[in-house]
Amino acid sequence: MNISLQEELARQLEERVKSSDEFTTVEEYVHYILSEVMKQTEAPDEYTKDQEEAVKDRLESLGYLD
Repeated sequence: MNISLQEELARQLEERVKSSDEFTTVEEYVHYILSEVMKQTEAPDEYTKDQEEAVKDRLESLGYLD
């Protein structure tokens, strides 16, 4: 897959990689960034008891649960 980037963004990514000890290519850095974003946006497989109670409380306050 090829993705086009605006010149300014590509330049910024290249500069970030040059100053990094962790990444050697822009592709590695972009892969890392996108992986982190995906982790943050995915729903967890399980919720803690506190999280589950918060969801139930919210649904009750919206009238979806009795």
